[in-house]
Amino acid sequence: MNERAIDLEGLSYRARAMLRAVAQGRAEITVSLEPDLYVDGLPCSDQSTAHRLAHAGLIRLPAGGVPGSRVPARLSETGQELVEPLASVA
Repeated sequence: MNERAIDLEGLSYRARAMLRAVAQGRAEITVSLEPDLYVDGLPCSDQSTAHRLAHAGLIRLPAGGVPGSRVPARLSETGQELVEPLASVA
């Protein structure tokens, strides 16, 4: 999946909520080829969506992290652009 192929309309409500949580600094991600997302310390119930967001380049993994560890999740520039219109949506 290419980050350029993703637009706001193509994201599910759950994916949008995950991106908002990352933008709010409430999410962690595991350093892995299939990174798992945790929000408020709890694992997301839809890890396949978390994987798609990471593989699409919307959520960044920090360079040099220890495999298997949890690190703060960050949005990519494209992810930030997608989240901006969601800022007022609860």
